[in-house]
Amino acid sequence: MRQTRRQFLFTLPVLAATASSFRHPAQGKSPIIMTVRGPVDPASIGNTLPHEHILVDFIGAKLINNERWNRDEVMDKVLPYLDEARVAGCNTLIDCTPNYLGRDVVLLEKLSSTAQINIITNTGYYGGSDNKFLPDHAFTETADALANRWINEWKFGIDKTGIKPGFIKTSVNPGPLTDISKKLIQAAIITHVKTGLTIASHTGPAIPAMEQIEMLKRGKIDPSAFIWVHAQNETDRSFFVKAVKDGAWVSLDGLNDENASAYADHVEFMKKENCLHRLLISHDAGWFEPGKPGGGNFRSFTTLFKKLIPQLEQRNLTDVEIKNLIHQNPRNAFTVAVRRLKK
Repeated sequence: MRQTRRQFLFTLPVLAATASSFRHPAQGKSPIIMTVRGPVDPASIGNTLPHEHILVDFIGAKLINNERWNRDEVMDKVLPYLDEARVAGCNTLIDCTPNYLGRDVVLLEKLSSTAQINIITNTGYYGGSDNKFLPDHAFTETADALANRWINEWKFGIDKTGIKPGFIKTSVNPGPLTDISKKLIQAAIITHVKTGLTIASHTGPAIPAMEQIEMLKRGKIDPSAFIWVHAQNETDRSFFVKAVKDGAWVSLDGLNDENASAYADHVEFMKKENCLHRLLISHDAGWFEPGKPGGGNFRSFTTLFKKLIPQLEQRNLTDVEIKNLIHQNPRNAFTVAVRRLKK
């Protein structure tokens, strides 16, 4: 029986086993993507949302602790949204909440196991928002010392849980890079070299994005190790093309029901510029927020599947182009591999 178009796009492997047969490429074994339940074959991750949030706590690094939320309450709130996302076509969700902003890997593992959906967590620190979410030691330690903290999370697991990060999440402020931002990116580069984890940097405008890409190149790291997060905040799309030509990933994170048409315009533009192979699309949706009644308003993870993909089909994107956008691109972006510049 011939597959329908929808079956072609959405009939993909749902969840790979967490057996340890897949190893870090540096060990000469098969490539992996690291989820909260262990390493999986990159081919198995299916349709992937590369920038979402399960829980975010904005209280700040000085006051945050995981006693501010009840995991059972969060589970009750979040599970219906994960079920909805899975039914809509999502197989893997990448949780971009970093340490000191509400990262709770035990919660993520429980949600992944219960919802039967891959979840990927991160290491790294968030330096945006005028450094509110940075711990004190981020200002006093060297880039090497910070990197050592993040590398140890990869080697030994986060907070003695054995759960490992699948990428590096950091953030910079919108203008030219400050000294603390440069230190965070340098720490991320060092961590990438030692782990093969991709760097996803909450950035926004082009100026700091271009500066970060140049830092990678000076460090002899291929920009394919770098995701320009929230690139939709840059109004001059020629910078999208420049970043892709350098090899970086351009991530448009902020899709919702009201702007699906604008995001379809972005995708069309990137297709015209032969840049679809380095484009990521996500909602930056969720999330349970401690301190708000019932965890606050939770935004679902389904606009991409229910609204954006139909618009892309109407604009004559092929099945293969759409499948690459939601499956192949995230797979390539988050596969663990040290990416050095070719000589």
